[in-house]
Amino acid sequence: MSAHSLRYLPEGSTQKHNCSSLRLFVPMGVSLSVWLYSRADDSPPSSSSAFPPLAVSISSRLAVTLNSSPIAPGDSRSRWSSTHCSPSFLLSGCKQEATRSPVELSTDGVRAEMGVKSGLHVWEVLWSPNQRGSHAVIGISRQSCPLRAPGYDVLIGRDPHSWGWELKTNQLWHAGQSLDLYPGKRRRFHPEAVEDLRTMSSTSSHKKMAQTLLPIPERVLLVLDADAGTLGFVVDGSFLGEAFKDLPRGVELFPAVSSVRGGASIRLRYLNGATRDPPALMALCGLSIRQYLGQKRQNEMDKLPLPPRLQHYLLSNQ
Repeated sequence: MSAHSLRYLPEGSTQKHNCSSLRLFVPMGVSLSVWLYSRADDSPPSSSSAFPPLAVSISSRLAVTLNSSPIAPGDSRSRWSSTHCSPSFLLSGCKQEATRSPVELSTDGVRAEMGVKSGLHVWEVLWSPNQRGSHAVIGISRQSCPLRAPGYDVLIGRDPHSWGWELKTNQLWHAGQSLDLYPGKRRRFHPEAVEDLRTMSSTSSHKKMAQTLLPIPERVLLVLDADAGTLGFVVDGSFLGEAFKDLPRGVELFPAVSSVRGGASIRLRYLNGATRDPPALMALCGLSIRQYLGQKRQNEMDKLPLPPRLQHYLLSNQ
């Protein structure tokens, strides 16, 4: 949706009043378009991150969800479960942080306290790369997924009831099988990935994997569309596409992680969600304006040629 198509109709307007209403509100749309385009050169420079070139297009439903204000941090969907948790994980008082004890020859997992059966949902997972070690996996699971295993291995994705992304190797796991690398397309070579994998076999397949790895930063967003049966991830503000499809419908699915690193601390926060219904037109218009402004010009909302109530709406949904 471009700035030229933005229109505001007052609450309670009906289709039969649109013609007369447009005569009143088209000037507002034109002045807003002029204001936006006159400041196009102020847009921030493109990111140097490796992930924007790998981003895929997203639905308006997901775009609005990702650009909406996060819900309160204390939401129950932001908690790790003290019941569905390996004994090697210790939870903070608010249950938003899980820390793995330094236990040898063990792989341990923890699930969220609440799962979902429907809707589109986004969680934030904070996990420092310095605290991951090998076999650091984030994903989703059903309640029947095991949360402890002997030795060092992938746990989330090890059985048919879980789906995981191994952050160290970028591999996707399900039912004990490595399905693919994620994201699928690579455009950069990372020498640090080769250094990390020197201890691995020198076979051609491992050499190829070493050349295609991407270092995953601390913050990863987990995007579960329980209605569509898909799971994907957002890194550096870029949605990297569907990692898994054909997830079971109508069953409770939980964010989950597994780790072998002693002292690893992993934080969980539920950011937002959406029902199956399409986004409201007002939300789409607000999204279009915020995207056009860019991050560096969000503080100029009060200068928009819009009524104060609309300015407040845009500010409150950042």
